[in-house]
Amino acid sequence: MSYVDLHLHLLPGVDDGAADEAAALAHARRLAAEGVRDVTVTPHVNRHWPLDISTIPERVARLALLLEEHSIGVRVRPGGELDARYARECSDAELDLIAQGPAGSRWLLLEAPFRGLDAAFAADYDALRCRGFGAVIAHPERAAGAATPAGVAALRRLLATGALAQVNVCSLLGNNGLAVQESAVSLLRAGLAYLIASDGHPGTRDHTLALGFVLAQRAGASSVQAWRLTQANPRFLLLHGIPQAPSPETIAALELALD
Repeated sequence: MSYVDLHLHLLPGVDDGAADEAAALAHARRLAAEGVRDVTVTPHVNRHWPLDISTIPERVARLALLLEEHSIGVRVRPGGELDARYARECSDAELDLIAQGPAGSRWLLLEAPFRGLDAAFAADYDALRCRGFGAVIAHPERAAGAATPAGVAALRRLLATGALAQVNVCSLLGNNGLAVQESAVSLLRAGLAYLIASDGHPGTRDHTLALGFVLAQRAGASSVQAWRLTQANPRFLLLHGIPQAPSPETIAALELALD
């Protein structure tokens, strides 16, 4: 197995993830032992955590050097778990520092707001799309009302515009409550989740994505589906990104030209 984790708070001393380098190293050793070979380090990027986005690549480079010095075979790349509203305050250049995928298909990890996938979140996401960024929505199962018909419809509308959904291992474990667990399982069974990620926080959430492979099968996925959710699909996102869907204006112009 060679798991690819696109949501992990491994960067030491910046948020509620790894408290220091020792904690980051301990978790990285666990990642390597359990077959997690590639990770995107995603510290919180919002108003609550005063982290300068411009420092993230350098911090991740130092972490990569630390792992190399300790012979830990885990590749790390810079990213961030981005608050969609806060993104309006960030420049395109700043966002590109934590975006993934090749040019023309760049995407950001957007934190699903706990208040729900409401109109404000949809507007913030649309603003990012207009700036040329796609989105993977982190843990939509944890958003208020996620399992209700209205919540599912809201997610489907986002997915219809090109966004992708990422479910957390801890949600599948039931660590966030039964309702969230049922919502996460429902997303997998309905084919609405494109990938699973650990959302690991060394010291408090010490599981790795390897457990996600097992939990996906317990939720009813085949071994091939579990492989896609934890390995093939996240790797595809890193290599190929999310191609930008045409805007409504572009679609309207094309339809007019064809008339």
